[in-house]
Amino acid sequence: MVTRFRRYRQIADVLVKYGFGILVEEVIPGAERLQALRKRPQEKRSIYERIRLAIEELGPTYIKFGQIMSTRRELLPPELIEELQRLQDRVAPLPFEEIRPVIMEYCGNLEDCFDLIEEEPAAAASLSQVHRAVLRGGRVVALKVQRPGIVDLIETDLLILQSLAARLESMFPDLQVYNAVGMVEEFAIQIRRELDFTQDGMNAERLRRNLRDVPGIRIPRIYWNLSGPRMLVMDYVEGVRIDDLEAIRAMGVSPVEIAEIGFYAYVKQIFVDGFFHGDPHAGNLLVTRQGEIAVLDYGIFGVIRPEKRKVFVDLLLSLSRTDVDGVLAALGGLGVRIRREDVDSVKDDLYLILLDYRETKLKRVNFAFAIRGLTDTLRRYHIRVPSSLMLIMKVIVMVMDLGVRLDPDFNFDHRIRPYLTDIAARQRFSMETLEGAVRSLAGAADGLLALPANVNEALRTLSEGTIKFGIDDRDLRQISGIVDRTSDKLLVGLVVAAIVVGSSLVIGVADVPIPESISVVATLGYIVAVLIGFYAVYDAFRHRRTLKQQK
Repeated sequence: MVTRFRRYRQIADVLVKYGFGILVEEVIPGAERLQALRKRPQEKRSIYERIRLAIEELGPTYIKFGQIMSTRRELLPPELIEELQRLQDRVAPLPFEEIRPVIMEYCGNLEDCFDLIEEEPAAAASLSQVHRAVLRGGRVVALKVQRPGIVDLIETDLLILQSLAARLESMFPDLQVYNAVGMVEEFAIQIRRELDFTQDGMNAERLRRNLRDVPGIRIPRIYWNLSGPRMLVMDYVEGVRIDDLEAIRAMGVSPVEIAEIGFYAYVKQIFVDGFFHGDPHAGNLLVTRQGEIAVLDYGIFGVIRPEKRKVFVDLLLSLSRTDVDGVLAALGGLGVRIRREDVDSVKDDLYLILLDYRETKLKRVNFAFAIRGLTDTLRRYHIRVPSSLMLIMKVIVMVMDLGVRLDPDFNFDHRIRPYLTDIAARQRFSMETLEGAVRSLAGAADGLLALPANVNEALRTLSEGTIKFGIDDRDLRQISGIVDRTSDKLLVGLVVAAIVVGSSLVIGVADVPIPESISVVATLGYIVAVLIGFYAVYDAFRHRRTLKQQK
């Protein structure tokens, strides 16, 4: 059991080791008493590389947090994103004797379930390790077993992360635009899901059903009789990493065909099914001797509802057509809010990016250029973006990068546009769209039919005198101010009118001799009346303009 105090000490030691002692003093309670802060390591590495190394040493919670933050291109600088994408979730494996009790939770007597379990793990990560096994009957499977004690460590780390995020926002108000507290809350939900291997299995089963008719895709089968929250048993898949071109060719498989299979599989997941594998890095995609792509690791998945799917298709089509207004309209439909004062500047920046993209559509310039330009613009103006949208963009960029690695002539823009156009047409004339239109018409008809009854009810209530009006104190103050200003203006108008009339009478009496001093006073009265009149008109226009700005 790791206590919070002990974990704080460990975190402080690691941060100081990589040159972040000043940050430790500011955000970690009681850190000023630590002797380690007095050490000043001479680090030759860049600050972003040191951040990555510190995260890797801090352990599973922070590695997972860094991996998720690597999708937030609209928040973090590109150099940091590049480092976070290199985070390695590999640790030393635990001895099999420490893992055995977890396996025995689902199979009390191992000999009754397995002919063989290899004690040396095939892979080891911070949350789990994988052992190859043979079931009774001869089927080869993989046992994904959760590391003992990992839940307590992660829950402790989550409490610390929440505390640090709140402390950062309170001490540095400028950082509130990044919503650190909200990001930690989203991360807590995500990692708790990953700790439940049952959810992983359900994700795998759903993906298996969705891609069952896609040739060249393999999703391992889950054995539920031996699986649960802390262990997942699935078919064992032998293959090579999708980015190992030499090994792929050595098996007699064409990398170009693999690129096409992967491209179509992810297009279908995102734009047709609305349920997609959210971590398609090379270690999670294996190529088999049969020329299939096996998808592994089902902890991170994205969901995009049908109505959002349509808007996202519009976003990508607008990017490919260099339609800035279409891009902004689609972003608004996806929940992105741009400050009114920034709209013109955002449009200018996006237009320049899309212009550069359109003019450099060569084989080696991929659609990722436009997407990265979009996310860079969002980051520059501190525009918050739903995490689901950023996950989709991250997946698309990763698929594009893998496609280019497998096939140097791979051009995402040329390939995706026919798919998007076809998908957009089918979505607009789909059964779901038709049913939605029918529901909207039915709702409008119901409202129209209910209108006479609603009017009669309102008239009856009005005639009975039972309608009540509520006036807020603020409204009363506003009304009082309006009345005061109106009466002041009325008084000024009466005084001006009296001066004008009086001066006119004095000057207009032609048959009565008037002293020169009286004539001068009458003329001055005219001048004063004109000046007051001009000022009154100016004040009225100024006040009206102020009200419009407030609205």
